[in-house]
Amino acid sequence: MDNQQEIIVRIAHHLDTHYALRITTEMEASAKARGTGIAKRSPEYVAAKMLEGKAVIALTATGQWVGFCYIEEWSHGKFVANSGLIVAPEFRKTGVAKKIKQRIFQLSREKYPEAKIFGLTTGLAVMKINSELGYEPVTYSELTDDEEFWAGCKSCVNYDILMSRERKNCMCTAMLFDPKDKHEPKETTANFEKKRKVYERLLRLKQISFGKIFKRKENNGSTTKNKSLFHAFLPF
Repeated sequence: MDNQQEIIVRIAHHLDTHYALRITTEMEASAKARGTGIAKRSPEYVAAKMLEGKAVIALTATGQWVGFCYIEEWSHGKFVANSGLIVAPEFRKTGVAKKIKQRIFQLSREKYPEAKIFGLTTGLAVMKINSELGYEPVTYSELTDDEEFWAGCKSCVNYDILMSRERKNCMCTAMLFDPKDKHEPKETTANFEKKRKVYERLLRLKQISFGKIFKRKENNGSTTKNKSLFHAFLPF
């Protein structure tokens, strides 16, 4: 597959809704391949985001689907999340994910200029992109308390970990962009690069720590979670 062809990243609209099934199918396949979970979305939900002008799509000049991401609002617009980032397998590691993230971030700022933009991720690559946009790692307590958002985590294999930690911690790293902060993207990027190895160690320690807790519970017969739970957090 020639992934060097021209790729257009733009706001999705009504003529793009026919890509919705392909997008949700790829989201599910990607989550299974990683051994993680996501808040499952239907093709109808994704199509609605396109119709609302709250999604970004990437296509080749010939109309081949490349990638997608959408906006969700929480706490009456006080928080927004850039969710469902997905890139077609043949176009991964080409830099298109970064372009999509940049465009959806810009769209979020245009639509919700006063909102805090947040995300949860298990990957250092996404953390780096977020840092370049001005996000900083934060505690879960700084995110939305909207129950509907946290209910979306129920489809994740790590949901028991989240609840056992009283929603204060989990496998994912929380990152937040606050428009009221004075930090510039170059500052948050420099901070990320400076602490990259520290983040790597902390992410691995988190996996080992939570894994031991649930392994112990499993041995005691208090849980029957699939063992893939302990290997779900492998972003490297």
